[in-house]
Amino acid sequence: MTLQLYNTLSRTKEPFIPLETGKVKMYVCGMTVYSDAHIGHARTYVAFDVIRRYFEYKGNKVFYVQNITDVDDKIIAAANKQGIDPLAYSQRFTDRCLTDLDALGVRRADLYPKASETIPEMIQMIGQIIQHGYGYVADGDVYFSVESFEDYGKLSGQNIAEMKKGARVEPGEQKRNPLDFALWKKAKPGEPVWSSPWGPGRPGWHIECSAMSCSILGPTFDIHGGGMDLQFPHHENEVAQAQAATGKQFARYWMHIGLLTINGEKMSKSIGNIINIKDLLHRWDAEVLRMFFAQAHYRSPPDFSEKALTDIEKGRERLYRVKERLQEHAKGTSSQDPSRLTRTEQEQQYLKTIAAFQQEFEDAMDDDFNTPKAFASLYEFVNKTNRFFEQHPMPTPELCHHALEIFLRISSVLTLFQPQTHPSDKNDSAVINTLQQLLHSYGKTAMIPTMETLLQALLETRQEARKKKDYKTADDIRKTLDHLGFEIQDTASGPVWRKK
Repeated sequence: MTLQLYNTLSRTKEPFIPLETGKVKMYVCGMTVYSDAHIGHARTYVAFDVIRRYFEYKGNKVFYVQNITDVDDKIIAAANKQGIDPLAYSQRFTDRCLTDLDALGVRRADLYPKASETIPEMIQMIGQIIQHGYGYVADGDVYFSVESFEDYGKLSGQNIAEMKKGARVEPGEQKRNPLDFALWKKAKPGEPVWSSPWGPGRPGWHIECSAMSCSILGPTFDIHGGGMDLQFPHHENEVAQAQAATGKQFARYWMHIGLLTINGEKMSKSIGNIINIKDLLHRWDAEVLRMFFAQAHYRSPPDFSEKALTDIEKGRERLYRVKERLQEHAKGTSSQDPSRLTRTEQEQQYLKTIAAFQQEFEDAMDDDFNTPKAFASLYEFVNKTNRFFEQHPMPTPELCHHALEIFLRISSVLTLFQPQTHPSDKNDSAVINTLQQLLHSYGKTAMIPTMETLLQALLETRQEARKKKDYKTADDIRKTLDHLGFEIQDTASGPVWRKK
C-alpha cells in the first residue's frame, strides 16, 4: 500500500510521492525561544518524530529541518525587561528548550537554523519579492501586498474579502492594505538591528521560514509542517512569500498537528494551565508522556490529564512484560529465515501472527500515520503472544528472536524502548543522594546508605503508607522511583524493585 497523507493544501488524503525516490525533505516550524518548552511543543514534536521514524522504517533517508526563532517581539520584550541582550536571552532558552526535548526522548532534527543567522537569505528573498512586484517599501518598513498574490488564502481556506472586514492598520504602520504583512521592520530603540537595502532593522516573523526552507531544502520540497495554529496567517504568508520570490511551487504537502487541550480546556497563559516539559518529567516517565502524545492521531486534539497518563502507564507495563518474555526465550539466538523457525502447528500459527501484526501496523501507518490503529495492533500482538506462551511454554528460540525483532522495530517507530535520557541516567552516587533525600523527607534514614538499603527502606515506607490507606504517599514513592529508573513490582511475598 502506498503511504497516504492528508494534505492541508488540497484538504484530501493523497499518495505521498517524494521529489526524489527514497529521500524525504521535511521542514517543521520550530520554537520561538522566549520561555521553556511546554507540552504543546511536546505534542507537535513527538508527532513529527513518529512521522520521521516511519519514513525511515519505509527505507527513506529523511532530511529534517526545524527552525529556531531567536528574533521576535516576545523575545525582545522579555530580554529588555531583564536588561539582557535579546540574542543572549534567546540562546539561553534555545539550549533549555532543546535539552528539555532531549529529556523527553524526542530525536533532534538534522538542522536547526536560527533566524539571527539567516538574515542575508531573508534580505535576498525580500529583494526578490519587491522585484517581482509583490512587496513595497514604506519609510524603512517593507510589506507584502496580499492582494497582489492571486492564491492568497488557498492553504487556510480564507477569503480575502471576508478578511478585510474589521481589519485595520495599527498606529505607526504605513500599509497600503490592512491585510498586508511585514517583511522587514525598521529599527527601533532596544531592538537587534541589521543593515539592509531599505535601512537598518530586523526581519518580520513570517519571512524567516520561507527563506530558511528554500535556502536549505530548495524552492520546492516535500513536506512543511507545524501546529494547527500556524496554518493562518504564518503558513499562508510563507506560501505567498516563497512563491512570489521564486515563481515555483513551495512545499508539496502540508501537515498540521492538532492542538492539545488540558482537562478539556484550551492551553493558555491567561488560564494559567501551561505545563512545562521539565516540570512534567519530575512526575512522569518520559516514555509514558511520549506514548500519550504518540497514541493520538496527529491531526486530532488530544486532551491531557493525569488519568490519561495513568492509563498509558498501565498499558506500557503489558508491552514491557512481553518484550522481556521474548528476550528470555530468544537468548543466544540470531536472525534466521522465518519460514524455517517453526516445529509445531502452534508455532506455524504464531509465525502468521507475527506477519499479520507487521502488516496491520504498516496498513495503519500508511493511512495518514494512524497511530491509534498502530498501537491497537501492538496491543493485539501482545495479547496473542501471551496466549501463545500459555499454549506453548517452551517455544523455538529462533522464532522468539524473530518476533522480538519485529516487535522492537515497530515499537521504535512509536518511540518505545528508547534509552533513558532523564534523571535515571544519573551516576550511582547521584541516585543514592536523591534516594537519601527522599527517604529523609518521610522522616526516616538508612543505617548503611547503599542503593539497595535505601530502596528497601523506601519500599517499606510505601507499604506502611498503603496499610494506612495513604495512597497518595505510596503512589508518590512509586512514581519518584520510576522516574529514577527503578520499577516496583508488587508480588505475593511483598514488593520488589528492579532497574529498568
